Amino acid sequence: MLKNTLLKQSRPVKQAVALLADALMGVLAVWAAFSLRLDVLHWPEGAQWWPYLVAPLLAAPIFIRNGLYRAVFRYSGIAAIRALGLSVLLYAVLFFGVLLFMKWFEVPRSIGVLQPILLLLLVGGSRIAARLWLNSLSRSQSRGLAVSRLIIYGAGSAGIQMANAIAGSHEFRLVGFVDDSPALRGLTINGVRVHAPSELSAMLEKYGATDLLLALPSASRARRNEILNELQPLPVHVRSIPGLSDLAHGRIALADLMELDVEDLLGRDPVAPNRALLAHNLAGKVVLVTGAAGSIGSELCRQILAEGPGRLILVEHSEYGLYTIHQELQLLLATLVERGNVVTDIVPLLANVQDHTRMLQICRAYHPDTLYHAAAYKHVPLVEHNPTEGVANNVLGTLSTARAAIESGVSHFVLVSTDKAVRPTNVMGASKRLAELVLQALSATPVVSFMTQEGSASPPVNNLTRFAMVRFGNVLGSSGSVVPLFRRQIRAGGPITLTHPDVTRYFMTIPEAAQLVLQAGAMAEGGEVFVLDMGQPVRIIDLAYRMVKLSGLAVKDEKCPDGDIAIEVSGLRPGEKLYEELLIGDNPEQTVHPRILKAREDFVPWRALQNDLQALQLAVANNDSSALREILLNRVSGFKPDAENADLMIKAAA
Repeated sequence: MLKNTLLKQSRPVKQAVALLADALMGVLAVWAAFSLRLDVLHWPEGAQWWPYLVAPLLAAPIFIRNGLYRAVFRYSGIAAIRALGLSVLLYAVLFFGVLLFMKWFEVPRSIGVLQPILLLLLVGGSRIAARLWLNSLSRSQSRGLAVSRLIIYGAGSAGIQMANAIAGSHEFRLVGFVDDSPALRGLTINGVRVHAPSELSAMLEKYGATDLLLALPSASRARRNEILNELQPLPVHVRSIPGLSDLAHGRIALADLMELDVEDLLGRDPVAPNRALLAHNLAGKVVLVTGAAGSIGSELCRQILAEGPGRLILVEHSEYGLYTIHQELQLLLATLVERGNVVTDIVPLLANVQDHTRMLQICRAYHPDTLYHAAAYKHVPLVEHNPTEGVANNVLGTLSTARAAIESGVSHFVLVSTDKAVRPTNVMGASKRLAELVLQALSATPVVSFMTQEGSASPPVNNLTRFAMVRFGNVLGSSGSVVPLFRRQIRAGGPITLTHPDVTRYFMTIPEAAQLVLQAGAMAEGGEVFVLDMGQPVRIIDLAYRMVKLSGLAVKDEKCPDGDIAIEVSGLRPGEKLYEELLIGDNPEQTVHPRILKAREDFVPWRALQNDLQALQLAVANNDSSALREILLNRVSGFKPDAENADLMIKAAA
């Protein structure tokens, strides 16, 4: 009852209680020092009253100044003890000095030595007792709490830090360590034994452990995948901690327990970047990114900033998105400046890439050397239901931005594309392929003239811009990705929803995708389509099974009718394919990067393509999705929509 009442009080009240308790212990230490020195239970007389007054008045400001009342007693540790020791040492010097200076006849000078020692014992003991008392739970309280039994895989510094954090938690109880090192096996850390990985299954049964924490921030991705494959059959929820940077700053705490990285779920090593290629078009340059707040655009900005551009221009249509990424990049820039990196100017600009006038003004005002075009509508069903808006943004927005780049003399223009552009079955994929065709045609045209909205030709412009397209598969962890969707469904108890049991996808991480785009831009000579050798595609149902099992749960199916999470098949959505491809042709060329391939695919000359683009503009202006669909069918090779026109506006008018 007293504990709950105290814990409910405000922070200032708790600090006042601690200060009063320390003052009383200061007085008690004076009494105990007199009693020990005089060998009798002391009652002060005359000048002997002065030390009783001086002790708390002298100790209070020293303890406050050294932060003894800022620490939370329940979680206080070595740092708090060190602060207490330094505070009492300073107090002892001053207290002894006061006794020497005042020369009270009835007060022995040895009191100046005994009293601080006793004060240190009393205050330190009170802190330890308070921590034990506040962290203790009565039996009635503990019955109502679900305490998870935890095993830590990794008995290094990260594992020990996490074990210390767990010691003050009511959420987890540490029952054992697991480590690969033979030198650590059989040893105990804070009373908890270190076991071999081969003992894991027996440990789960013996201790009833429900959670396992991977505390291996320095382990290679291959080693982590090997461990995860070994853990997958075991009924245990696998979690992870942040990487080495957080460990180096001593920031690992209980709150840092998190679900496995998407890289862990991917089950393969990420593609290593070529550092020279990354910096080629970035260091000291003016770089512009459209769609700067999107999943790929924002990661592009982070990696570009790390390469030290002279200026980074963020172009974004969403005000909130632009504000968020600008604030994040300003904080990242401050960190980079502290490390001695070049100072970069970050410019946040609200703009719609379809607005050619605005994009041209931006390009002429800031003269970007390299432009990364990541602005796009990418969700297949949404674009299928809103085809004119999807095409307007993905095709006409690309044309508008490319035109501004040519007219302002941008050196390199890199389009973020998708594997769905290859033999597309949906409007989104067809729109991205048509955007590629626009850039391929422009790249092959030394002198280009554009058609204005009034139908007249603009003055010819020398095309000195090098265009390139970068095509890759699904991005793990982005908005709309299956990973966050599956995590939410698992957290809710299922079911996990799949469109088809045989759906496969190429997967990569967001950092991988951004690195590919940056490196491809550096290799561009004009008109290339770059693709990543992404290895084997992943079956979505296998990814779902892996996520369920590594959550310590079982999939509910015919083999396991009593499982935890069911998997339901909902059927393919409009425009969705069972599998994706990365190449239209069959003869990709190698590049200087071993995992990046180059394809020079067939395209339409600019003069012929212009007529289609004019018709497309008219269809978009009239919201005529049927006419738009015909243009895509005629111009995009391999476009075979597997559904009727799914435009929601047509359905509403029917």
